Amino acid sequence: MSDFPAFPPGFEFGAATFAYQIEGGTRADGRGPSIWDTFTRRGGAVLDGTSGETACDHYHRHREDVALLAGLGVDTYRFSVAWPRIQPTGKGPVNTPGLAFYERLVDDLLEAGITPVVTLYHWDLPQALEDGGGWRVRDTAERFAEYAERVAGRLGDRVPRWITLNEPWCSAFLGYANGEHAPGAAEGTPALAAAHHLLVGHGLALGALRAAGVREAGIALNLDHVTPAGPGPADAAAALRAETQRNLMWTEPLLKGRYAASEADTWGELIERQAFRRDGDLALVSAPLDFLGINYYTPSTVRAAPWREPDPSRRTAADNRFEAVPVTGVRHTAMGWPVVPGSLYALLTSLRDRYGAALPPVHITENGSAEYDVPGPGGVVDDADRVAYLDGHLRAVAEAVADGVDVRGYMAWSLLDNFEWAYGYSRRFGLVHVDFPTGTRTPKASYHWYRSAIGAARRGRPVRP
Repeated sequence: MSDFPAFPPGFEFGAATFAYQIEGGTRADGRGPSIWDTFTRRGGAVLDGTSGETACDHYHRHREDVALLAGLGVDTYRFSVAWPRIQPTGKGPVNTPGLAFYERLVDDLLEAGITPVVTLYHWDLPQALEDGGGWRVRDTAERFAEYAERVAGRLGDRVPRWITLNEPWCSAFLGYANGEHAPGAAEGTPALAAAHHLLVGHGLALGALRAAGVREAGIALNLDHVTPAGPGPADAAAALRAETQRNLMWTEPLLKGRYAASEADTWGELIERQAFRRDGDLALVSAPLDFLGINYYTPSTVRAAPWREPDPSRRTAADNRFEAVPVTGVRHTAMGWPVVPGSLYALLTSLRDRYGAALPPVHITENGSAEYDVPGPGGVVDDADRVAYLDGHLRAVAEAVADGVDVRGYMAWSLLDNFEWAYGYSRRFGLVHVDFPTGTRTPKASYHWYRSAIGAARRGRPVRP
């Protein structure tokens, strides 16, 4: 670690998890059903036919997980609050036992010297709200603000940093446009309405957090570094359409108070003259952020392609006349994702160049890799590929910081092996191996490496014992 890059004083290192992926206890203490509870019961929706009903049983074992975080020496821990635990139907009074769980978690983190970072929404929409239209309708955005108000009212005195939404692209496009995630819809304009209402929900929730007096509030986007497959104008236009869907649809309203200029070419008839946009929405959505969270895993290369569905009335919002091209010559993770650490540097510097002073301070709120983890003697996982992935991407962050990008923190995904959405338990991202039948936790080699990296990056700052 002697050659590991130094990070600025005050740079924060952390780890992240999310509710449905680790908590289990889906029927405990009055929690209501979410869209993921419903989706996982659909035949073929999840690769291995599993669900988050038990997951890592974090709901009953959170103190064990806080001890793992303390042993890792992190500054911060990012987790999400499960909306159905707080309001089982997405509206109405607080379910006190559900909120009490998060109060215990926050207090235990603070006692361990770890700063809690709360994400209000990580995809577990109460099923009752989906039955009423889900994110396709503005009412869900308004209910989300009420939920944010209630949670911040109880935790805002102890939680300094809040994230409204995690990866709204996944909610809108994987959930409503191509059916890979809950609620499993494959729609056109309704999916674009969902994307817009997620942004409206963010804006409304941001106002609720401000009113509650929280110290910092932002949003976490999974942004993509997109490159065209070839030098010609057709591939360049396709790359812009891909970037519009993945990045500009979110960053332009949030940071510049405008819709992406390239949206008409990206969606054609699906985006024209839609009633889901109202006067005043852009001002609401573009309220100043204290930080921008960026989740980053892999780059993409695309080329021009025809519409998959020529009939606009049957076309989904994910059909944008581009297709992915395999990235060759690099290692791929167990997800099939190419490992190109320099692409994270390229993304961060491109955001700086595009948005300038409008870009708030950045936190890398997720970064990690799924690998083919095989426990060896004593159950230890020697996950050298994950170590190499984390090392490369942390160095890319350090390079971006050195080149003037205001990055203030980095969170490894994930603390624990967990329920990996449509992949079930067939993909492992954790620094800690979880034996799902027993719940036994065993730190991997990457856990020990990350602890050492944090100490090396601090250079002279004490590492928490």
